[in-house]
Amino acid sequence: MILNKTLVLILTLFLLVLSSCGPVNDVKTIRLAHSMSTTHPVHYGMVKMSELVQEYSEGKMQVLVYPNSQLGTERETLEMLQIGSVGITKVTSAVLENFIPEFRVFSLPYLFRDMDHVYQVLDGEIGVELHTAGENVWLRALTYYDSGARSFYSKDKPIESPSDLNGMKVRVMESQMAIGMIQTMGGSPTPIPLGELYTALQQGVVDAAENNLPSFLTLRHYEVARYLSLDEHSVLPDVLLISTHIWEELSSEEQNWLQKAAFESALYQRDLWHEAEAEALRVVEEDGVTIVYPDKTAFQDVTSVLYEPYKNSEPEFYNLIQRILNTGVEN
Repeated sequence: MILNKTLVLILTLFLLVLSSCGPVNDVKTIRLAHSMSTTHPVHYGMVKMSELVQEYSEGKMQVLVYPNSQLGTERETLEMLQIGSVGITKVTSAVLENFIPEFRVFSLPYLFRDMDHVYQVLDGEIGVELHTAGENVWLRALTYYDSGARSFYSKDKPIESPSDLNGMKVRVMESQMAIGMIQTMGGSPTPIPLGELYTALQQGVVDAAENNLPSFLTLRHYEVARYLSLDEHSVLPDVLLISTHIWEELSSEEQNWLQKAAFESALYQRDLWHEAEAEALRVVEEDGVTIVYPDKTAFQDVTSVLYEPYKNSEPEFYNLIQRILNTGVEN
């Protein structure tokens, strides 16, 4: 008898629930699912974590990595974590903000002064506090992978100032913060799945988009969007998450192995990311893409209005914003 697709999926998820974290030949096994390709620096970071877990546990524990959306999209794997059918996943903070409101903060434009400021926040007290912000929805962060700064790219004209976005249809992720940022600059935010963006740019469904440099290259968006404006308006870390159902089944020793491996893999991944950024910029520039280095001050001035409403409407969130802004600032 041939099983239909729905039944196969149900059976697959059932088996994953039974085995997402359990002994296989006396080895504790956790399954990690993500949507990145096997050539992406973030994938290499997760592979490094798997290797370190094997090393620190002396083979008593292993993390099996399933890339390329084998087990589902970012949102689907996140939902699988919530029921414990997958152990670990990686999602961008923009997707995570729909589950854990505190992660909205990373979508605010010009929150960080530079990448050193980013690392001070993520590796410090605030980053650690955010690890447990999603435990009420069965999600716990392990570490943050570098995904660089996001910048605009466009089809028909360069974006040199916020006014250049007036009337432009700009692809954004499903993030209220990202939508608000584009609206503030005068653009028309248009949520489109990433997999459909190349065609949307090609056919004029949208005029522009925004992403980090390696994605601009690997997704081949530079083939249809020939203007790249390095305004670096936001830094959205990739967040490595574990299901609290799985985390709570681990012994304190196993938790320590996993946490240590995750943090050290993030440090390793940062170096790979910086190399990928430099290579992406070199390749697209050699291909003839026009690179623009705009004055960021104008963008910062226009979008600064997005911060103030939280002072009265969400004082705790506003306090988080201020703590991040003041991290590393000498009094």
